Amino acid sequence: MGADTLRRPTARATRPKLEVADVIRHCAPDYLRDYAPQAAHERVLRHLAACRTAQLGGHVERCDRCGYERNAYNSCRDRHCPKCQASGSVRWVEARERDLLPVHYFHVVFTLPASIAAIALQNKRVVYGLLFQASSSVMTELAADPKHLGARLGFLGVLHTWGQTLTHHPHVHYVVAGGGPSLDGERWLPCRASYFLPIPVLQLKFRGRFLDLLKHAYAAGRLQFRGVLRRLARRKRFLKYLRTPYRQNWVVYAKPPFGSPQQVVRYLGRYTHRVAIGNSRLLDLRGGRISFRWKDYSQGSRQRVLTLEATEFLRRFLLHVLPKRFVRIRYYGFLANRWRVERLKLCRELLGVASKVETTTDEEEEAASEGEVVQAACPKCGEGRMLRAGLVAPVSPPNWRIAYAEGGAGLPEWSCDTS
Repeated sequence: MGADTLRRPTARATRPKLEVADVIRHCAPDYLRDYAPQAAHERVLRHLAACRTAQLGGHVERCDRCGYERNAYNSCRDRHCPKCQASGSVRWVEARERDLLPVHYFHVVFTLPASIAAIALQNKRVVYGLLFQASSSVMTELAADPKHLGARLGFLGVLHTWGQTLTHHPHVHYVVAGGGPSLDGERWLPCRASYFLPIPVLQLKFRGRFLDLLKHAYAAGRLQFRGVLRRLARRKRFLKYLRTPYRQNWVVYAKPPFGSPQQVVRYLGRYTHRVAIGNSRLLDLRGGRISFRWKDYSQGSRQRVLTLEATEFLRRFLLHVLPKRFVRIRYYGFLANRWRVERLKLCRELLGVASKVETTTDEEEEAASEGEVVQAACPKCGEGRMLRAGLVAPVSPPNWRIAYAEGGAGLPEWSCDTS
């Protein structure tokens, strides 16, 4: 098989044969030649291409029984990396299980219309922040209204910015406990099992709250406009532009409640650390074109295949790079980090269930993972444990800009031949 052809892995494979990192290694020079990416985008490309390779260094693992050795290379820990985020999801799920309450949980989604998404693409930090602020505040206020529930909610939100075909589609997923303490903290007020809050009211309040916040951000000079949106820098044109989203029905929906609290965490584990596209969806790369699977929700989640130029694939992938230090998983109400422990204790008292024993913190878990023993059995004898036996020094990565200027000279050779 030639170096330009990558095929879908067989069912027996333990990991995808084709990864986003492979597409980057092959096609980043062409992408850099055709586009003028931001420094943050180039940094993501470098991180993902180097993840778990000799470029980042690592350590030697040796079996304490048969002496088998192998190199284990370091992860890039970039939050846009499919490989790193998959392992992060497992740790996050374990940490969140202690926050579960024996109640129904609802999945609520707030989506920005396309006209606002265009502004968001040029003002990610501001507009994504307003999406969280508007959606979380209207849920909190509506639930606190005695006409609806009269309770203090607890929920967490996860920002996603992509659609199935990697287009820009900003929306936030919330998982909300079905009820909460009364405003005086004296009793637990549950939601009905099949009903959260009135969706039409949420839609209207979300639209009004978000657009009001957006106008305040504009007045404060926090928004920038480039390219086709440059005309919006003039106030009259900006306000005229907002007439369309004011007339639109904004998408807000609540899915049926989960079967059990444990299903909530397992479900969220697939959402919290998800990146724009996972390696398992990639099918084939040949002739500078990549094919991947996607779900067509308009046709009952029918599986389809889309083929794009690899440079266009990378352009779409990088649309979803978040601003530095932007928090994409946020906690509200009685799950807010500031008072989570004491308010969860109150919730359990009101529900008449025992408080859970605190487990190790994320920092303690990370410190424990840096010990000498690697949590893996020997792949050769199957009986011994793999111990850290030494370090592997990092090597210098290739210079992509020099490589594409020289017609590809200096790029690392790569082939999917796994024989």
